Amino acid sequence: MPTLRNKVAIVTGAGQGIGRSIALRLARDGAIVVVTDITGKENETLNEIKSLGGQGMALRLDVTDLRMAEDVAKRFMIRMVILTFS
Repeated sequence: MPTLRNKVAIVTGAGQGIGRSIALRLARDGAIVVVTDITGKENETLNEIKSLGGQGMALRLDVTDLRMAEDVAKRFMIRMVILTFS
């Protein structure tokens, strides 16, 4: 039984390497995973999560760019409100 059901995990650097592995593990454990990355590979990880039956969203993010991080946070919150109340 998934232990992270109905929990949301935001994973930076999830387009490849350790971040990708973490995102996939969280999805297998039932989390809704917000996949972020600067490389443009975030959608590949999200597609793999979906192929496992998981849920999530992919967002391009450079964590060193404060404005970009704020924009991603806003987009994430809007998306969660839409999912919650629709």
